[in-house]
Amino acid sequence: MPTLKNQSPHLIVGVDVGGTFTDLFVLDEHDGTAHIIKVPSTRGEEARGFMNGLTCMSEDRSKGVASSVSTIVHGTTVGTNALLERKVARTGILTTRGFRDVLEMRRRDRPQTWGLRGSFQPIVQRNLRLEVDERVLADGSLHTAVDLLQVRSQAQLLIDAGCEAICIFFINAYANPINEQLAVAVVREMWPNPFVTAASEVLPEIREFERCSTATLNAALQPVVGSYLSNLDDDLRSEGFAGELLIVQSNGGVMSSKTACDVPVRTALSGPAAGVIACASVARASGFLNVITGDMGGTSFDVSLVANGEAALTAQTSIEFGLVVRSPMIQIETIGAGGGSIASVDASGMLRVGPESAGSNPGPVCYGKGNTLPTVTDANVVLGRIAADRPLGGGSLNALDKKSAEQAIEDTIAKPLGLDTLAAAEAILTVANAKMAGAIRVVSIERGHDPRQFAYMPFGGGGALHVCAMMREVGVITGIVPRYPGVTSALGCVMADMRHDAVQTLNKSLADLDLVHLKTLLNQLAVTCQKRLDSAGVKFERIDEVIALDMLYMGQTHTLAVLIDQGNLTHETIKSAFEKTYLASFGRVLSGITIRVMNLRYARIGVRPKFDLTILAPKALGVWESLGVQKVFHSGQWWDAQRYARLELPVGSKIKGPAIFEQADTTIWLEPGFAARVDSLGNLLVDRTS
Repeated sequence: MPTLKNQSPHLIVGVDVGGTFTDLFVLDEHDGTAHIIKVPSTRGEEARGFMNGLTCMSEDRSKGVASSVSTIVHGTTVGTNALLERKVARTGILTTRGFRDVLEMRRRDRPQTWGLRGSFQPIVQRNLRLEVDERVLADGSLHTAVDLLQVRSQAQLLIDAGCEAICIFFINAYANPINEQLAVAVVREMWPNPFVTAASEVLPEIREFERCSTATLNAALQPVVGSYLSNLDDDLRSEGFAGELLIVQSNGGVMSSKTACDVPVRTALSGPAAGVIACASVARASGFLNVITGDMGGTSFDVSLVANGEAALTAQTSIEFGLVVRSPMIQIETIGAGGGSIASVDASGMLRVGPESAGSNPGPVCYGKGNTLPTVTDANVVLGRIAADRPLGGGSLNALDKKSAEQAIEDTIAKPLGLDTLAAAEAILTVANAKMAGAIRVVSIERGHDPRQFAYMPFGGGGALHVCAMMREVGVITGIVPRYPGVTSALGCVMADMRHDAVQTLNKSLADLDLVHLKTLLNQLAVTCQKRLDSAGVKFERIDEVIALDMLYMGQTHTLAVLIDQGNLTHETIKSAFEKTYLASFGRVLSGITIRVMNLRYARIGVRPKFDLTILAPKALGVWESLGVQKVFHSGQWWDAQRYARLELPVGSKIKGPAIFEQADTTIWLEPGFAARVDSLGNLLVDRTS
């Protein structure tokens, strides 16, 4: 544990609150040491789980430790889990007359593109989507002033209906927000709380569905995330914490907790984004520039791709079908397939896994907290891949109830499908693995990348149990299990820079683009983003900026993000940059077709000091031996797997499967036909032997 006696604040703490466990990575700036802590999350009271982890930083838990912490950087899946499980605030929408169903119509897409059936339930039901008279045209001119009496009347109906948050979304407000601003002022006056969202404040960008969806999800998350962060801040201050509380954004940067309360939609993939940042850094340090990351926590499985050492950013993602968030973020594919995901047999007799999760309370059946529905973790316990007699989660559970897990799988899965218990448990993992492999194919093959050219890095509490399965399913050649897989997102929190993004729609042909106006907008966005950086009170090594234009050819729908140099801004240089980007993406340019500039994107990045990853490395030489043999059921038969204490393995250790590697934050299952070796940073490199 860190030294806490009579020292000024000297600890930097990265915290990732997942659906099942809360993970802490503690960096001591005085002696350069690092420590990890893992405690159960407290669903519904996530701040309490956070504080429990902070208390564990001291061997004497009666003494407060928060005063020794200089900075807390927090990545959270509170927003992600709330959206996946649709446990968000009851939300209402006020919109322009005639546009009540934008959220439901989407892009006229379907959950299964080629299927004949499918359904979608919008996050806001139709009786809570109300209309008012107003209209701004696409060129920004005011056609009809907003009827504020209607706004007041309709808002009152939403409040009376029990709405906890309201989103105001007017058509074309990105071009001129005056009507939306007036309506927001009225609603905030009559209903003074922070849970009134203006779509033009969250996303001043063209495309009505994406703007409506993003703003609505922001409103729906405000009470959930805002309440959590408010409680957390109060608890920290009461314990003597006087430093900075920063929150990881979905783009891999961090922001102040106040900003996170205002725009919680930017935290929708916060925890997974921090993990990708850590994976990219660890992979680069180990000599791998191309890596696919897979974060398997208790509730979700989040996949991303790092090419040439850099995480891929996207302007838009879907948390689940129809739940679209348009905000700069690391490209992450999220599905409901975590260790706590519940397995069931549906009415058609099909075995399904997730998206419902048992979380940490009651948790998987083997936790012994009252759950009777089997999960992925229960299947791993029944098959012997997790030792039932081994403490889990850093000692939070002394042992697991294997018999109850077996009974749950038999009653819920085996009997309905006519299988024995072991076959049913393997079937659960087969379905879960297939879902996870599908997500990996989405971020690789479907985006033009050959997974055989990438390494696969699993993290999260459950990811390393499935590393070999993912390599088999997708064709990845090498697996990289980081030193502390279960707290990789917390490690990424400590590594992340502060970043703020802004966007403004231009919607002009390149020939008509006013470069003087463009530079003025750039300066305005730079000032706005710099104020956000300054408000956090953090010192930076330097300030970087990223400028891009969303561009396309006339008649096209989808844009390309084109990086530009503010110091050399001409129509010719912009055209050249666009054609270079287009050629790299599609192998050709379309000469003679008008080029359009849709949006200006700006990011300002405060680069924080980095630490040396070698502090995580094990000793180069040492004696190690097996902890014994464990029976593991795999591919229809029992195997004798050697058990090892993973963190005691020195650099250069080589082990063939079947084997199990145990550590406080995760378990690693090495299948027959695979081998692993420990590299100089303590990563476990997994390769096929046959």
